[in-house]
Amino acid sequence: MARAGATVTEENRRARPLSRSILVHGFILAVLVVYAAPIIGVLLTSVQTNAEIAARGVWHIPEAASLANFEDILANTPTPRYLLNSFLVTIPATAISILGGLMLGYVFSQFRFPFAELLFLLVIAGMFFPPQAMLIPLFRLFNDIGLYDTLYPMIIIHTALGMSICTLLMRNFMTALPSGLREAAIVDGAGEWSVLFRVIVPLSLPAIAVLATLQFTWIWNDFLWPLILTKSEDAKTLMAGIDALKGQYNVAWASQAAMSVIARIPTVVVFIAFQSYFISGLTLGAVKE
Repeated sequence: MARAGATVTEENRRARPLSRSILVHGFILAVLVVYAAPIIGVLLTSVQTNAEIAARGVWHIPEAASLANFEDILANTPTPRYLLNSFLVTIPATAISILGGLMLGYVFSQFRFPFAELLFLLVIAGMFFPPQAMLIPLFRLFNDIGLYDTLYPMIIIHTALGMSICTLLMRNFMTALPSGLREAAIVDGAGEWSVLFRVIVPLSLPAIAVLATLQFTWIWNDFLWPLILTKSEDAKTLMAGIDALKGQYNVAWASQAAMSVIARIPTVVVFIAFQSYFISGLTLGAVKE
């Protein structure tokens, strides 16, 4: 009896890791399905005609995929202008916010001065205000100074909002760097600008890559500010352009899906470009030596 009980206990112990593994893999598969389903739906919609979508639904797999929707929106809609506007907003806002966060993070991490913590809190305070709370004041401000329906308000807003998170992350990252790096560089005759750009920045590339990827993606995907601050086709970004394709009584599902596919390409390219730095940046501090 004792031997039989021991055998059952041993079988239970072996079954636990197997059941746990099945549960974990099942959960991962369910998450992948949830995330992949919208992407697959958009891809299928982008290669069908509106008539096919109306007759058979979004999830119908067409017998012959067509790129006619892509050709149509590139030739007959302001999509190229939308793309250009998105780049003109995203690239400057990303670069300036990261550069500002880099310099402010260096100051707050390397120097001690009166009211430093208070000033740091003021800089990152932008993270705590929901954008919806600022819609009306900023709309009136940019309208009064003649910047409504231009790209400048979106660049200014994204730069200001992004600088808060960039400053926070860069300050925390630089605080974790060896404290003797700056002193050693200064002893060798380097100035503060040389210390920052020749010593600190090369060591901060993983953190900069994470910020560049996240900032680019957040700004590129923004729909709220272009919707509120633009009205003409010349000022709309790609996200607002997708919304502009809907008519009064119908929606151009196929064209919207094709434009959505095009909108995903730059963010995927940016992630691939920074992938190695991005992954190492996310895992910083995960392993203790």
